Amino acid sequence: MGGSGVLFQLGTPALSIRDYATLMVIVSDNTATNVLIDLLGLDKIASRMSALGLSETKLRRRMMDLAAARRGDENVSTPAEIVRLLEIIWKGEGLSATGRDEAIALLKKPKVSRLRAGLPSTVDAADKPGELEGVRVDAGLVFAGNRPYILCVMTTYLKNEMDGERAIEEVSRTAYEYFSRIGEGLQYGRQIGR
Repeated sequence: MGGSGVLFQLGTPALSIRDYATLMVIVSDNTATNVLIDLLGLDKIASRMSALGLSETKLRRRMMDLAAARRGDENVSTPAEIVRLLEIIWKGEGLSATGRDEAIALLKKPKVSRLRAGLPSTVDAADKPGELEGVRVDAGLVFAGNRPYILCVMTTYLKNEMDGERAIEEVSRTAYEYFSRIGEGLQYGRQIGR
């Protein structure tokens, strides 16, 4: 099967779909991700992304398939399309109310996240970070008081991955400061009581 992560170390035991998804989201378990890709199928995933209007979001290979990546069959998206995908989840488009709530609850589960590192500890986020050599990404719903928002930050061609992680954290902090001021302000920006 190939891969890395908790499941690879355990010999890929049989788990529920929810458990595979949980491992994929919380610890970016590549083996769990591959199990889900195999279960759904690359073609069906591509069809779903296309049906959602996400033409730049392409899952072209399983995780850890370096030969496919070297051929240029990389998994790609854009910040705008990831924001749109999270908006679809937030609004529950094509999902039952229970499905929507479960998807958000899964993304809210604790994990190492630069997006969350830029937020006050009292603010919830439902996000998914990702990383590859020279690439760092984090995207999520941020539940700022009176003004929730969606943020996606993608960094590429990094000489030092820590630079990308710091950039994501700083963008997250700046976005939170902006949207929390909007949430606290009146129609024309007045901040009564500050």
